Amino acid sequence: MISVCKKELRQFFSSLTGYIAIIVFLLVNGLILFVFDDNILDFGYATLSSFFEFAPWVLLLLIPAITMRSFADEFRAGTFELLQTRPLTRWQIIGGKYLGSLVVVFIALIPTIVYYFTIQGLSTGEGIDTGATIGSYIGLFMLGAVFTAIGICTSSFTSNAVVAFIAALIACATLYYGFNAISRLPGLEGGADYYIEMLGIDFHYRSISRGLLDTRDLIYFASVILLFLTITNRNLLKR
Repeated sequence: MISVCKKELRQFFSSLTGYIAIIVFLLVNGLILFVFDDNILDFGYATLSSFFEFAPWVLLLLIPAITMRSFADEFRAGTFELLQTRPLTRWQIIGGKYLGSLVVVFIALIPTIVYYFTIQGLSTGEGIDTGATIGSYIGLFMLGAVFTAIGICTSSFTSNAVVAFIAALIACATLYYGFNAISRLPGLEGGADYYIEMLGIDFHYRSISRGLLDTRDLIYFASVILLFLTITNRNLLKR
């Protein structure tokens, strides 16, 4: 599994595409935080809330771009059959590709810690709420882990990387914000809206971002990840 993971990392960083994707992610977040109108310097108090509100939408584009070639390129090049001849189980292949993509997401998130120290250094008061910030980073990583599982899953359905990217983008957006949007429909308020909203990632992401690690949120993220990886396994079984 580690060999597959290393292969995925080499493939991603063997061209400028991988570096450009990470640079664009950091650049967009940096511009939103410090340059554009209503940036973080205009708030008057130390907070990274705008970053954690906007970052999931950037990850919606970044992660499908990272995962779209995971299985699609294997199918297109005919190397998946060769991969199956190796002494690896399907779960090891899936786990290796998932772990490789997740490491890339983690690498993309690490430089954003600079935002925390920058705002903390500019603050003249008590500074940023460290507990809430740590919780938000954990939530952002868990959200990235779910998006990665979705991207790996959609890539296992097609040999076209572009189709895999679009499918992952739609699936991630639906699971992240779709249930939240449905819960706001007239007629659901004060009734089923709360339970419908609980099905979406956004509900649990906002819960963790408050700085409180609730077991229910962690179980939700782990369950969604396992669900999409299981679908990937069953899909590969048919090939």
